[in-house]
Amino acid sequence: MHPRRALNHITLAAFCVLACSPLVSVLGRPATFLQDFRVSWADSHIRQINGGEAIQLILDQSSGCGFASKRQYMFGRVSMKIKLIPGDSAGTVTAFYMNSDTDSVRDELDFEFLGNRSGQPYTVQTNVYAHGKGDREQRVNLWFDPAADFHTYSILWNHHHVVFYVDQVPIRVYKNNEAKRVPYPTYQPMGVYSTLWEADDWATRGGLEKIDWSKAPFYAYYKDFDIEGCSAPGLASCASNPKNWWEGAPYQQLSAVEGRRYRWVRMNHMIYDYCTDRSRYPTVPPECEAGI
Repeated sequence: MHPRRALNHITLAAFCVLACSPLVSVLGRPATFLQDFRVSWADSHIRQINGGEAIQLILDQSSGCGFASKRQYMFGRVSMKIKLIPGDSAGTVTAFYMNSDTDSVRDELDFEFLGNRSGQPYTVQTNVYAHGKGDREQRVNLWFDPAADFHTYSILWNHHHVVFYVDQVPIRVYKNNEAKRVPYPTYQPMGVYSTLWEADDWATRGGLEKIDWSKAPFYAYYKDFDIEGCSAPGLASCASNPKNWWEGAPYQQLSAVEGRRYRWVRMNHMIYDYCTDRSRYPTVPPECEAGI
């Protein structure tokens, strides 16, 4: 990932942990953006809408922008509603991700929305870094226009797997296979970040399509942030407590319905998978053989 930069006001819908024990409870509450997030990059390029009910991020030739959570979290689920840049957005990247902010040994879970020329499908790239090792890119063409309205993007992270969701449709699963010596983000808390920036050296058709600054400024919109997890620093028992809802049986593997949706996405909308890229990986990476 790239810049670590941040946002101004937002109405944050919750940060709640539904738990069966007071030891693991972090009660949900409505909050303004400034209660739970901090400006980390170009607050002049972030605007509050409707008293903080939504946020506009702006990219122009002078700067992009972004935001970061004030706290880090161990396991749980994070989600946000995003409306992406309409029209000709080639060369832009709108990102939503979790990151441990630990440099060479970082853990990171990425959504990166890659801009396009008008009329082409929007591509979302996901990536997983575990114990400093990344290069696990997968790309999916979205099956709807993500600039026409808000859609919900979520990351579920527990001891069993990481699942990336688009409107409750799983588009990627990364399983915990530490028993097979496959790195998994188990030990480091991560913060929540989002950025809007220019990356026309790689974002659209591998850098062939450059950003058209005559179309600037570019706008992306965010609302309804939801963080449910164990905040860090916090009670050490929280992250390991099996009674946290996200560790429950329904969340340890995809349901039958989710499994069908997941296979549908991969059959019809996946355009790149590092697991099948023999030019990069002559030997299939071990995590790719785990299935869902």
